[in-house]
Order: sequence, then structure tokens, then C-alpha cells
Amino acid sequence: MATSEAPQAPDGPEEIREYRVAELAEKAGITVRTLRFYRERKLLPPPRREGRIAWYDDHHLARLRTIAALLERGHTLGGIAELFAAFESGRRDVADLLGLHPAPVSVPAWSQETPVRLTPEALADYFKGQVTAENLAASLDLGYLAVDGDQLVHVSRRLLDTSSELVDRGVPLDAVLEAAREMRRHVDAIAEIFAALLRTTVLAEPTSRIGETVEQLRPIAKGVVDAELSMAMDRRIRAELAAWAETSE
Repeated sequence: MATSEAPQAPDGPEEIREYRVAELAEKAGITVRTLRFYRERKLLPPPRREGRIAWYDDHHLARLRTIAALLERGHTLGGIAELFAAFESGRRDVADLLGLHPAPVSVPAWSQETPVRLTPEALADYFKGQVTAENLAASLDLGYLAVDGDQLVHVSRRLLDTSSELVDRGVPLDAVLEAAREMRRHVDAIAEIFAALLRTTVLAEPTSRIGETVEQLRPIAKGVVDAELSMAMDRRIRAELAAWAETSE
């Protein structure tokens, strides 16, 4: 019996399969009527048209499986549509997010963070019930997340785990992201202090050892910031406890 799959010409290492509407619905475990409803709600990108035939591919199948997973996690179709809208508007170059574009001078990357690839449903599992369109848009705007195909890329495993732990301990995700935005401003100011120190000392003299010098300064700078933050937290916590004790008397 002849198959209704569209013939595909080789195009790179991976071959994208295409399906007619009934085949796609069967593979996704839904009815054709449901698939068309999702398309009308703009939860699916338009298919490729060949005359009157609509061809869907593996990206559509991945999107349908994502919808099913998010529905199982308690998201509404309206909420899912908003997430996808934020997802699409947040598309950016993952190389920009990870800082992979070459610098004018060959120097080692200062950050040693490990990026994490996530499906939208995996991200929903990290922050149960709090992955809203607003929070997703904020994460994309902060540069914590970028879109790569059908997946998301988080810039830092440590930041992802820390944010998830804060949410688990009762801090709302939107408050975590707002704190991150405020912290970003202060951290940028601290980075400028060290950049100015480099600019007026190391970079003031021609040298072929810039990369080596920057590499050596990394642990020094991190040590200074960690020590200063630790002492600042001690001062702040003592002040907060003293204020709390006064109001409790």
C-alpha cells in the first residue's frame, strides 16, 4: 500500500519527515478535529502547502507533544498560547546568550557557567505553576533564556538550580526575576570597577600576555566579591535582626 508521506530530498545530516494532517494527529495521539482546533488557536505554526495539501513536519509533532505535556501539568490552552507567543518573540541568537562570538582579542571566557538545554515542559517542571508568559518574557529579556529550535537554553545551571530552590522555598518566581534584574544592575557596576582597574593598569601598557593576565585575575576578583558580599550580608542580617528585636519588645 502506498504511503502518504511526502518524499524528501536529502538536506544535511538530518531528514525532516513530513505528514498529512491525519498522520500527524495519529502520531500525536489526538483527533484531527483537535489538531485543527489547535491550529485555529495559533498554537501550531502554519503547515507547508503543496497545492491543497497541507504538510506538517517533526517540529509540529514536537509542538503537539509539548502542548499535551503542558496540559497535563495544569496549564490552560490560553496560557499555553501566551507561553508560545513569548517563546516566539524571544527568539535570539544562542551564541549571543552564551557569549560564543569571538572577542577582538583572544582571551579566555571569564564566566565558567554551564548552559542547560530544556524543553518547555521541563522548564514547567522546574517552576511548577509559575512559568507564565510574563515570567518567560522576563527571563528572555534578562538573557537567562534563549530559544533554539524547539528547545530553550538557560545560560547557567547554577542560576537555574538556585532560582528553582528559591521558588521551592516559597519565593514567587516573578519576585526572583525582579531581584535578579536589580542584582544585575549592581553586579554590572562591580564588573565596571574591575574593568576600569584593568583598563588603567594592565591594558594601559602594550603586552602580549593579556589573556594570561585576565585568567590570573579571575579568582582574585571572585574572591574579593565573595568576601565583600559575605561581610555585607553579616552587616545586613545583624541590622535586620536588631530592628526585628526592637519591634518585638
